[in-house]
Amino acid sequence: MSGSKQEWRDSTLGRVTARFPERRESFETDSGLPLDTVYTPDDWGSGADGGSGGNGYPESIGYPGEFPYTRGVQPNMYRGRIWTMRQYAGYATAAATNERYRYLLENGQTGLSVAFDLPTQIGYDSDHPLAQGEVGKVGVPICSLADMETLFDGIPLDKVSTSMTINATASVLLCLYIAAGKKQGVSPEQLSGTLQNDILKEYIARGTYAYPPRPSMRLVVDVFKYCAEQVPRWNTISISGYHMREAGATATQELAFTFANAIAYVQAAVDAGLPVDDFAPRLSFFFVAQNNLFEEIAKFRAARRLWANIMRDRFGAKDPRSMMLRFHTQTAGVTLTAQQPDNNVVRSAVQALAAILGGTQSLHVNSRDEALSLPTEESAQLSLRTQQILAHESGAADVVDPLGGSWYVENLTDRLEAAALEYIRQIDDRGGAVAAIEEGFQVAEIGDAAFRHQREVDDNRRTVVGVNQYVTESPPSAGLLRVDAAAAAEQVERLQTLRRQRDNMAVQISLARLADAARAPDANTIPLMMECVEQYATLGEICGVLRQVFGEYEPSGGL
Repeated sequence: MSGSKQEWRDSTLGRVTARFPERRESFETDSGLPLDTVYTPDDWGSGADGGSGGNGYPESIGYPGEFPYTRGVQPNMYRGRIWTMRQYAGYATAAATNERYRYLLENGQTGLSVAFDLPTQIGYDSDHPLAQGEVGKVGVPICSLADMETLFDGIPLDKVSTSMTINATASVLLCLYIAAGKKQGVSPEQLSGTLQNDILKEYIARGTYAYPPRPSMRLVVDVFKYCAEQVPRWNTISISGYHMREAGATATQELAFTFANAIAYVQAAVDAGLPVDDFAPRLSFFFVAQNNLFEEIAKFRAARRLWANIMRDRFGAKDPRSMMLRFHTQTAGVTLTAQQPDNNVVRSAVQALAAILGGTQSLHVNSRDEALSLPTEESAQLSLRTQQILAHESGAADVVDPLGGSWYVENLTDRLEAAALEYIRQIDDRGGAVAAIEEGFQVAEIGDAAFRHQREVDDNRRTVVGVNQYVTESPPSAGLLRVDAAAAAEQVERLQTLRRQRDNMAVQISLARLADAARAPDANTIPLMMECVEQYATLGEICGVLRQVFGEYEPSGGL
């Protein structure tokens, strides 16, 4: 090879494209980053910090297991242990969901991930008027300790790691889980898992909030404090970009808005008197993997470097574990199509590969039928088998960061990091994530990105196979999972029986004590919630007390 890249472009490339024009005038990633035809050493190497090692190896890339963790948080990654295979599940009743969990564990799943129904997510019992028609539909209803005991019946909580996707009511569900562990004879110190507990993204993208942002932030910090002392193996938050991306955010926005929220959580904990290295090692993250393979891989690499530098430079963290970004990945629900649903198997496999090549710590692969219904057992098994084939047959788990050093991937990693930092600067200028949320900044940015994406699909400038290109007539899918309406009635009857049989005087006393703690700004609410759940107070009763003290969130016109 001789000459410069520009000389190659003018001669070799130019001769071909003069006769055979490229299929598009320009190419770009899903985030809108322009893509060159080819990448060379001239396109990367300086990194975000401008430094390089003695052999031209940039310090901003480094080695796996060493700052800034661009190439992975563990030195040998999957050569030592495969990522946790954690298929998200929950529907109908606690008993039905328990059966699904047992099925998945028997088929090789290595961790549990709980999907809660909408009433549980926003703090209403199954017999509340607002819960009607939603009980057990998109997740499992959990109203009391009795439900949580049933959910994990026969599943030893000292042996299984559990993730719970819950936010507004996260503190209550954590207490229910701890109490269920005690019922099994498992101490809080033995429990391991992750609580999503990321309320800020609810105001931005998902909408399952209950209280206003500032008292909700207090509950997040209360969980940090309590777990640091009582549940040391528990990941106290999973700061999530997933739902913002599902709402239409670009990869750049996913990075930026996730880390802006993370900065707000860390600052709130520090302001409450917690030393950063006491709680930061238990922070975790949750990202999506979408279809653009290389952009997603670069995104995960940029995320690790961003977080390491934020924790070291902004918060003065000293413990290396405080700087290690550990994350769960889920393939993209928004990319699943009801048309030609078998195509979703291919989409999810590509997305799962991106997560693995990007160094995820745990993974959920969506099922082929999820654009139409909750997944059947057979579909859930196929999604698990997708992970297992990638782990054991593809070779993707055999080398750490196998695309590290790709001129294209390193260039894309740098550009995604720089674009995310610019967004974080804009949020800082607005007073931080909470102030920007109250202003409606993130919602407006995501809305604009979602509109641009949909216009590209509608105008056939973005191909979605089976939707706007390669369309075929196909019969409706058969064998979909349907939640029996009788399941909701069963759940309501179980709840009402519990209320009749428990010690209602003890429940009222514990709820009153919780209200007093909620009114005291310096009190930690979690020990009082533990008292409530152990007396079999319901989720709705506990959240009702907090609504009375904190008020309910009403989005402004900008949101």
